[in-house]
Amino acid sequence: MHQLNWQKSSFSSDQANCVEIASAGELVYIRESDDPTTVVTTTHAKLHAWIRGAKAGEFDHLIEP
Repeated sequence: MHQLNWQKSSFSSDQANCVEIASAGELVYIRESDDPTTVVTTTHAKLHAWIRGAKAGEFDHLIEP
């Protein structure tokens, strides 16, 4: 695997448990900071589609009130 530059959201501030994301070539890598050995990969196009859906509220039902 490439040397990845992991990034987390500025909304995570100093929280230990957060989602981190990195990109190398055609793939995007996603992991949780508290379990960095488990990594999920996707493509830029698929992540872009998911982000558009999240911004449109398609996943709001998954968030606890």
